[in-house]
Amino acid sequence: MSQKQVSLFSIPVLVAALGYFVDVYDLLLFTIVREPSLQGIGLELSNKAAILAASTKIINWQMIGLLIGGVLWGTLGDKKGRLSVLFGSIALYSVANFITGYVQTVDQYAALRFMAGIGLAGELGAGITLVSELLPKEKRGVGTSMVAGIGLFGAVFAYFIYKFTNDWRICYKIGGVLGIGLLLLRISVAESGMFKEAKEKGVSRGDFSMFFNNFGRFKKYILAILIGLPTWYVIGILVNLSNRFAGEFYGSNHIESGRAIMFAYVGIATGDIVIGLVSQAFKSRKKALLCFYGMSIVGLLFYFSPWNNSDSTMYAICGYLGFSTGFWAIFVTMGAEQFGTNLRATAATTIPNMVRGALPLINWMFLDLFQKLWGFSLSSSGMITGAIVMGITLVAYYFTEETFHKDLNYIEA
Repeated sequence: MSQKQVSLFSIPVLVAALGYFVDVYDLLLFTIVREPSLQGIGLELSNKAAILAASTKIINWQMIGLLIGGVLWGTLGDKKGRLSVLFGSIALYSVANFITGYVQTVDQYAALRFMAGIGLAGELGAGITLVSELLPKEKRGVGTSMVAGIGLFGAVFAYFIYKFTNDWRICYKIGGVLGIGLLLLRISVAESGMFKEAKEKGVSRGDFSMFFNNFGRFKKYILAILIGLPTWYVIGILVNLSNRFAGEFYGSNHIESGRAIMFAYVGIATGDIVIGLVSQAFKSRKKALLCFYGMSIVGLLFYFSPWNNSDSTMYAICGYLGFSTGFWAIFVTMGAEQFGTNLRATAATTIPNMVRGALPLINWMFLDLFQKLWGFSLSSSGMITGAIVMGITLVAYYFTEETFHKDLNYIEA
């Protein structure tokens, strides 16, 4: 069976981009509306311990949902098809987000973010897999970067929707409605020919244990996860806690974490588009990735330097760090390209969610190990954590294979 390929500006690519747009909107919404939403269900903002405990509980349950959903939707994507996952995941997170607009307790909030996390886990991996298999290999990097670049503006949209409505409940309901609208658009998208061919051959598909029963596959899988760690270190720690870092760097400040996230995601979205073009120019995923790693290291040096001494500078550095870590699409694409058609959706869906799921471990190093146990300051803990994350990532990068010219029409034995 010949694989029907599509153009960069085809319906499947557009719908995948819009799908990720809604995905990011819903994924980052809690971070943007965290304090007003917790206040809205009865918590006092002055009770910082209660706010921190509730925030941690809700975000941890969302991350657990992402981890579970990554395995669930990934295996289903290889067993039942890429489109089945897209339909199922969108339906689940749309309903969960709409109902979140009616929560009254922290437990209800956490339960619904867990459900939404499971649903949100399937969107990016299935979309990247479908686009990778439909586009010719010379355009895969640009196509997947377009998907991520357009999609990541969902975080910016979420920020401005909240600023416009000033009602966190309406923001969640809008997310649910956007998802249902997206579901209707998905009807016109065709299934991947590569998946149909693998299905007709009757080979084993979506067997998650295959990543662990062969050392070569296991190594590729672990390396594919580790090369993506810097993005969530930057967002989860440096940007999310930018107001606390600003207080240590230069004292009194008016940094809003939601606004810092908005600037960072403008940078990430732009970076994801640019890195696709850089990859295309170099004819190499790894060379493009190394350029962005270098820019990330420069950004980290600026973040912890004496030059970071005002609100405007902090916002600018957050935007730059976002741009320099805007390699999410390339990193997920490389994960998809390293595995055969019968494991590709499982890889592309679980890998980014494993990286998201690594954030609690990074937080544990940053907060519990370096600050609480060893007594380091906030900035020292941030620098040490960043050095460890970048060190692990660069080692993983060195051992990761180049995938730019790889033909994807093959099966994992």
